[in-house]
Amino acid sequence: MSDTMNREFGWEDTIENDSTWELLPEGDYEFEVKKFERQRHGGSEKMPACNKAVLNIEVTDGENKGTITHNLFLHTKTEGMLCAFFAGIGQRKPGEKLTMDWNKVVGSRGRCKVKVRDYTANNGEARQANQIQKFYAPDEVSAKKAYKAGSF
Repeated sequence: MSDTMNREFGWEDTIENDSTWELLPEGDYEFEVKKFERQRHGGSEKMPACNKAVLNIEVTDGENKGTITHNLFLHTKTEGMLCAFFAGIGQRKPGEKLTMDWNKVVGSRGRCKVKVRDYTANNGEARQANQIQKFYAPDEVSAKKAYKAGSF
């Protein structure tokens, strides 16, 4: 979307474009990180207060395309997911120590597994949303491609 198409509305502006959001089918998708914001998680029953990275990740499988908002919590409870994300974008090798370089996150590409998550909205309505379940390390991706290429 060009900068002229991505802008703030004035109070009396004319609007016309309906939402085009669609639930993506579960599966493996190529991804690109489009946006990154530093935020603070206020704490919850499952996760104490901590910093969090809010990522807008565009996913595609060639037929389907969408954007998923993904939170990465900067806490020891979710260190595995942080490691998987940075491995998935090629900044880290499994088992290696890494100082997270957030300046290189936007524009990073990789492969991930997308699932459909069922949840109940605040109004009690049952809903579904896409969620990234796993980030694949580059060696996992090449192993999968090699297996498919050599399969019977």
